[in-house]
Amino acid sequence: MGTLLIKNADVLACMDEQGREIRNGSLFIRDNIIEQVGDTPNTADCVLDMRGHVVLPGLVNTHHHLFQSLTRATPGAQDGSLFDWLRTHYRVWPAIDAAALYTSAKLALAELMLSGCTTCADHTYLFPNDARLDDQIRAAAEMGVRFHPSRGSMTLGESDGGLPPDAVVERDEDVLRDSRRVIESYHDASRYSMCRVAVGPCAPFNVTEALMRDSAALARSYGVFMHTHVAETRDEDDYCLERTGLRPVAYMESLGWVGPDVWWAHAVWPNQREITLMAETGTGVAHCPGSNMRLGSGIAPIRRYLDAGVRVGMAVDGSASNDSGHLLGEVRLAMLLQRVNLGPQGLSAREALRMATVGGAQVLGRNDIGVLAPGMAADVIAIDTRTVEFAGAQADPVAALLFCTPVNVSLSVINGRIVIENGRLVDVDLDALIAQHNAISKRLLAQ
Repeated sequence: MGTLLIKNADVLACMDEQGREIRNGSLFIRDNIIEQVGDTPNTADCVLDMRGHVVLPGLVNTHHHLFQSLTRATPGAQDGSLFDWLRTHYRVWPAIDAAALYTSAKLALAELMLSGCTTCADHTYLFPNDARLDDQIRAAAEMGVRFHPSRGSMTLGESDGGLPPDAVVERDEDVLRDSRRVIESYHDASRYSMCRVAVGPCAPFNVTEALMRDSAALARSYGVFMHTHVAETRDEDDYCLERTGLRPVAYMESLGWVGPDVWWAHAVWPNQREITLMAETGTGVAHCPGSNMRLGSGIAPIRRYLDAGVRVGMAVDGSASNDSGHLLGEVRLAMLLQRVNLGPQGLSAREALRMATVGGAQVLGRNDIGVLAPGMAADVIAIDTRTVEFAGAQADPVAALLFCTPVNVSLSVINGRIVIENGRLVDVDLDALIAQHNAISKRLLAQ
């Protein structure tokens, strides 16, 4: 890869513990690792002048459903709650195949990368026809993004009291067998890894208790993380209480689904005792404000999470429940949404940006991304603040990234490789990818 020098950035926001923001900052990368920050050599194999830009660590998306980019704004699902939304899509998703899974992953990752994402955690929980998690892993490798795929699952169909139709659920033993295969084939626990696999039964209302317990045992035997949806809606509260006699967080605790190797998506409705439990056990949260607003699910108590010491990362959630994959825009929503109930000091711009960088890294159990510092992975983004969106906001260009209209990045470097330059994806024919993706989407929706 050689050496790369990023110099003359208006602000280099490191997101380290000291909160350093270096004016006229420089960053020196050798191969895929940051070697120097601030005081750097003057030359390198490749030199990029970032005058007029804010430079940040790459953003970390801690929860997504990449395949859902195929079914955005689906008629019949635009105005329903989560359960209604799911039932509508369950009629479409059984037609997904390997080509659909692969193409949707590339498209959704392209959108994320343009918005500043360099690490993406995905949660795919149905594999109809010939679709396999391998299809998404191949797509992520081709796009050059750092990937944390969860081998998700649904095993509790309608005939057994679950929400999904029986046609899209798997058997517990098949899920566990394929989870082992995927972990053994793709999981890389090494520093600077580009692929780490997690185990991810979908949610309490579509998997069996036995699968939840067995998945936890499997994940811990391999030393991989565990991911699922928890406490997203009031309907889920009612379902868990009726079926198990426990609220969702207590149900997760009873199944062994708490700990520093666990992160939950949404977690909108915990009480204070449950927040304390999450902090004490080190259980992480993927905050999905846009999806929670779109489905009317509620406002997650992020201020209380942060004050209690809960690990919190940012996420766009599925491309059909947001229906956007703009991660920087999601960070802005997180900042604004906490202010609705708590006032203008509910969440600051820098707190929100920390959740999207080092916070997301911590949720995924990584100490090699999310910060611009020597020895960290060379995942770096730059945003041009000389555009119309930031006019008049030069006094604090870092805060302006969220207070002003969210934009796409000018530059993205992932693992030391330039993947976006001058605002365009390198080596990706985006127009052709969009056309291919839309053709598959039309076929699915015509079923």
